[in-house]
Amino acid sequence: MGGSEVLAAQFEEHRSHLKAVAYRMLGSLSEAEDAVQETWLRANRAGTAQVENLGGWLTTIASRVCLNLLRARNQRGEQPLGVHMPDPLVTRPDAAGPEREAILADSVGLAMLVVLDTLAPAERLAFVLHDLFTVPFEEIAPIVDRTPAAARQLASRGRRRVQEGAPVPEPDPGKQREAVDAFFAASRNGDFTALVAVLDPDVVLRADGGAGRTAATALLRGAQAVAGQAVTYTKLAPFVRPALVNGAAGVVVAPHGQPLSVMGFTVRNGRIVAIDVLADPARLSALDLGDWSG
Repeated sequence: MGGSEVLAAQFEEHRSHLKAVAYRMLGSLSEAEDAVQETWLRANRAGTAQVENLGGWLTTIASRVCLNLLRARNQRGEQPLGVHMPDPLVTRPDAAGPEREAILADSVGLAMLVVLDTLAPAERLAFVLHDLFTVPFEEIAPIVDRTPAAARQLASRGRRRVQEGAPVPEPDPGKQREAVDAFFAASRNGDFTALVAVLDPDVVLRADGGAGRTAATALLRGAQAVAGQAVTYTKLAPFVRPALVNGAAGVVVAPHGQPLSVMGFTVRNGRIVAIDVLADPARLSALDLGDWSG
């Protein structure tokens, strides 16, 4: 087996980790795949003769690729003015196998990804690498062209924004599902009082309906406003299918089995504190979620 073939085999052992890093950096599954492929091309060109820690070296390459992509977004003015939902990771709650286990063990909620999208590229990289993947600041510093102390400050600013905007969720999946089920039961019955009761007073709803679909795009805050929105969609209640969305309790709304929206929920202390909705037809189609007839 030649040197390139050996590297290819070793790269495959790190692929899932690199994709996890890239997804958290970019919030896009397709861009994460592209970043991993670009990482392979760069690694293959460079060779590993002087590499002592292959995993760390590959993570550094992937991080540089992602940083370039994030900076290019800013330069092209691609940051959305309205609500933009990162790509959700959606699995059926009864699914088995390594994919489901990987998502549950290494998940990051949609609410956190939404906040990460508001960070400057270097802040996002420093926070993701250090706080989510325990990469030392001494290794992060050269990627962002800063000193270790400056890299620490970048991560600290990112951490503060995440703590302010992405509440720590309830760790018990059963309690998450109980709150989500109560939400949809109240919605089905048009029970405004019950809806308010299951929502945190400061709940936030973010809905991304895609470009040109203003009516399907919203940012609402407060239990009264979110409950008022929920009771207007009672006709969709029969098409709600339980799902795991980024490892947490969520649903896919699928009339005739075809996904109309994906909803992720953040539950804390028995109440829903955030609802994140992707209802962009083009992006849902690209995610290839399959048939959700039941």
